[in-house]
Amino acid sequence: MEGPDITFTEATIDNGRFGTRTVRFETGRLAKQAGGAVAAYLDGDTMLLSTTTASGSPREQFDFFPLTVDVEERMYAAGKIPGSFFRREGRPSTDAILTCRLIDRPLRPTFVKGLRNEVQVVITVLALNPDVQYDVLAINAASASTQISGLPFSGPIGAARVSLIDDQWVAFPNFSDVQRSTFDMVVAGRVVGDDVAIMMVEAEATDYTWNLVKHEGKTAPTEDIVAEGLEAAKGFIKVLCEAQAELAAKAAKPVEEFPVFLDYEDDVYAAVEAAATKDGRLDQILTIAGKQEREDAINELKSEIHLNLVGDENIFTGETKSGQFAGRQKEVSAAYRAVQKKLIRERILRDKVRIDGRGLADIRALSAEVEVLPRVHGSAIFERGETQIMGVTTLNMLRMEQQLDTLSPVTRKRYMHNYNFPPYSTGETGRVGSPKRREIGHGALAERALMPVLPTREEFPYAIRQVSEALGSNGSTSMGSVCASTLSLLNAGVPLRAPVAGIAMGLVSAELEDENGGKSMHYAALTDILGAEDAFGDMDFKVAGTKEFVTAIQLDTKLDGIPADVLAGALTQARDARLHILDVMAEAIDVPDEMSPFAPRVISVQVPVDKIGEVIGPKGKMINQIQEETGAQISIEDDGTVYIG
Repeated sequence: MEGPDITFTEATIDNGRFGTRTVRFETGRLAKQAGGAVAAYLDGDTMLLSTTTASGSPREQFDFFPLTVDVEERMYAAGKIPGSFFRREGRPSTDAILTCRLIDRPLRPTFVKGLRNEVQVVITVLALNPDVQYDVLAINAASASTQISGLPFSGPIGAARVSLIDDQWVAFPNFSDVQRSTFDMVVAGRVVGDDVAIMMVEAEATDYTWNLVKHEGKTAPTEDIVAEGLEAAKGFIKVLCEAQAELAAKAAKPVEEFPVFLDYEDDVYAAVEAAATKDGRLDQILTIAGKQEREDAINELKSEIHLNLVGDENIFTGETKSGQFAGRQKEVSAAYRAVQKKLIRERILRDKVRIDGRGLADIRALSAEVEVLPRVHGSAIFERGETQIMGVTTLNMLRMEQQLDTLSPVTRKRYMHNYNFPPYSTGETGRVGSPKRREIGHGALAERALMPVLPTREEFPYAIRQVSEALGSNGSTSMGSVCASTLSLLNAGVPLRAPVAGIAMGLVSAELEDENGGKSMHYAALTDILGAEDAFGDMDFKVAGTKEFVTAIQLDTKLDGIPADVLAGALTQARDARLHILDVMAEAIDVPDEMSPFAPRVISVQVPVDKIGEVIGPKGKMINQIQEETGAQISIEDDGTVYIG
């Protein structure tokens, strides 16, 4: 766009022999009533509008930051008319939901702590080159619009997608580049000092990785290669952050004063800490290995502390007992949680012992079993401690693959992975129904972890639906889903190229005194984290892969940055755990089973392309007659391949 009211900056992404990409940020022309509005362009033919708006008053009853991120995919952006009955956009696509999550994860921790005003970030896709992946541009646009909105935000945040193509990390690759890529990752971060602090990583091997590595001699995405990719992404992120900072310097609104609601005041924390640690009671409770027993004991002590510090009311007599902090129940609860966090972290760093008594690199008891359900095509249960996942595989004709009507050039999906997380998996009650964003995200992560090892359509002409049921949860059900799915697929007779396992890593850090009386930063990487270690730790780092290379990574951190050697150590620690889990899984099943008698059998024949019409017949008469007389199902591909099942 052009005009005197437009302020803009540009970032040039230099990919060397792969050319350059230009990211342009504009403000001042569109959506002027929004708190902050930025139009972001990639190479001039892809355009997104990002707006950030805050409510006028805080939601004091909330004990969390009410941030909402929405991505609006407009089909006109790619010159399409929606294929739905009403011919207009409906609920967000899976791609849009996953993009929302990619934006939320680095954005949320960058706002000032204690903010309770509702903040909404809306990204609208206005124009799109069909070969462009818009999700990373959306992260940068969301950061830019928030940076100029006058909100207390410690950005900017830059994000880059980098792909390993011909042994070079290339930023902002197109869809058409995937066929040459062995690894693809989205990395988001912000500039801290002279370095870039990585805040979020979402990465996976591609559908072509196996062939490129095994048959064309390309570099396999091992832990060392992935670490190099993270370092390579930092340079691109810095350029994008600088462009956003330049835009903010020209056009940002003054930062407004927003009311901040601290979780607790110092006086409450001191009283709660004294009560909780008296006679070492909370310390002892936090050594209980069982999740349910530990939480019951934690809640019992919490009730006692509330009774003493807040007071209580007898619901039968109406008699009240006021404590020192009457009316400050939320503060007492938050302080009690903070004391738990402090004690857990101190014990890990000081004694190298975790909540359930394990060492830093120890894995909980593992169990793997296949063929657990009757009649289904494939099933398995994978257990890691109290985390229990059931995987169920269903096979069908290729015509049952999912048809996609999205902005992406991908129009069909042969492997579909669904993840369910019912409330009973954590011993709670709650809504059961359509999947939440978290469930969609976890299913997508497990799907990406397995895609590189699936057989091709020609090798295995079936549509595959994989469902992961989280039956029990205490740490990383998504990585448990990867393990259960591998077992279930093998049980269904799917000839995987290699089994895949996943593990969740954590990190705890603190500044501690050393032997000389000085202070230094200490880090402890944790293998196979519990739910509590995820909540109280500094990093959630999920790694899935085969024995030879990494197939998927998801990382979120609460720190300003993780030293490269610490991250490399965590990757190595994760590999050791993954290899151990793969050995346990191999004891249950190590080669594909015979297909279930209840699964369809599919054979394929080839007919000349010019004879396809004769097979189908006028108005489908011939193919319908064959299907009616034989009971077989027939589908025909454009290249003349006929699948009969």
